[in-house]
Amino acid sequence: MAVLKAARRFDEAASLVKATDPRTAVVLAVLFVILASSPAVAADAPAGQMTWAVHFSLAPTFFDPAETPGIITPFLVLYALHDALVKPMPGKPQAGSLAESWTVSPDGLVYEFALRSGVRFHNGDPLTAEDVKFSFERYRGAAASTLRARVAAVEVVDPLRVRFRLKQPWFDFMTFFGTPATGAAWIVPKKYVERVGDDGYKKLPVGAGPYKFVSFTPGVELVLEAYEQYWRKAPHVKRLVFRSVPDEATRLAMLKRTEADVVYSVRGALAEEIRKTPGLTLKATGGAFTEWIMFIDQWDQKSPWADRRVRLAANLAIDRPSLNQAEYLGLAKPTGSIIPSGFDFAWPAPTYPYDPKRARQLLAEAGYPNGFDAGQISSDMVYVPIAETVANGLQAIGLRIKLFPMERAAAIKANQEKKLKNLHRAGSAAFGNAATRIEAFVVSEGMYAYGGYPDIDGLFREQAAEPNRRKREAILHRIQQLMHEKVMFAPLFEPAFLNGVGPRVAESGLGLITYHGYSAPYEDVKLHLK
Repeated sequence: MAVLKAARRFDEAASLVKATDPRTAVVLAVLFVILASSPAVAADAPAGQMTWAVHFSLAPTFFDPAETPGIITPFLVLYALHDALVKPMPGKPQAGSLAESWTVSPDGLVYEFALRSGVRFHNGDPLTAEDVKFSFERYRGAAASTLRARVAAVEVVDPLRVRFRLKQPWFDFMTFFGTPATGAAWIVPKKYVERVGDDGYKKLPVGAGPYKFVSFTPGVELVLEAYEQYWRKAPHVKRLVFRSVPDEATRLAMLKRTEADVVYSVRGALAEEIRKTPGLTLKATGGAFTEWIMFIDQWDQKSPWADRRVRLAANLAIDRPSLNQAEYLGLAKPTGSIIPSGFDFAWPAPTYPYDPKRARQLLAEAGYPNGFDAGQISSDMVYVPIAETVANGLQAIGLRIKLFPMERAAAIKANQEKKLKNLHRAGSAAFGNAATRIEAFVVSEGMYAYGGYPDIDGLFREQAAEPNRRKREAILHRIQQLMHEKVMFAPLFEPAFLNGVGPRVAESGLGLITYHGYSAPYEDVKLHLK
């Protein structure tokens, strides 16, 4: 592009000179050849620094695709450092990335991926089918047990071809594998990981994405630099900086002072301030995002939460419309389900009304006319205001409950290890369909399930093997109806994830990928450079 611009400028100058002095025109031609061969003119090299103010503390576990926890959080980093065989990209819910193409056998048992030639990891190692096989077998994140139970073998056909053999046809394989429902398709370098080990890899991660690791200061910032040999294209911006700034007001102040170019998760009055401030832009993303309250103790028969009437009373005590206005400027969508309405196989669950009078009646019917000590409601720090408002609604009907804030990485780990108790404000913006969300949060063996129901577990196994799409949809709808009838959750919203964009930004990357909440793809972000 720079060469073409220089050529046009030369043609314009030369045309003026030729009319009066042909010898000068020859000199100009020689100068153009010299300039065009220099790096500064030969290509538009990545330039500038773009800074994000992130709403939680980044953790090394987010640098390793093997530990992807079934929520969207780590993809904030993965889309920069790493690449996947297949992943969502602008205009494509499943775009070939490290895989140029893939085929499926007529019987649905074999998926074969043809890898892109010439791709190298940031350390120079060539990416091969061995890395794909290694990454899949090493994967231990969301749905890992489901994937292992259904994939019979991963076979290296040749250095650029890998074959996945299933034990039986599984019509959701590419949804579980090829979307951010999991991190199973994201590839790491086998030789490097084996040399440095898992802990060493988190300290100095090497990927195949558009940016390479520079430094990480826990609780402060992550710094990445453009990898100009990225197969898709060289990034526009030279350096990306992700600063952990848990305080919402501080993030806004950074945006106003241009200390940050993009700030994540600004809600309520502060979001309204962004909308009204000249030079700043409020950008809402979402689509795969739902948030809800988990009734963790519903499987403990000694707990009041084991009574469906108590869980229903809690739902009726939450004033979702008012909470939506206060936190999301009315841009969120109150929902009756933990499954996004736009997902394949989603059932339109009715939303719960705000009815504290009926809630108190239900508690009395359950034997708690004066309420009870409900324990605690935990939440990661970002969503404490929402959890606090829910807690206030529960207090108003007699459920005495304490707020328990947690750092996000700690909350994720505790939830995975089933160490949370009583209530928890949960959420997920992971891609997929109704089945992927149910697998993670509803089925008894799911990563975030503290228990389950035999009828739902049985129906989930049945739908996974059902070849007829209409029958699968009917089964998945029935599962969601049972979730609603049993009052397994207190669904809140399909939130509007509100972010601020500063004046230096030409392309923030927000909203380029359908359903993705964060900036991506990073090689497409741009700054207004002087």
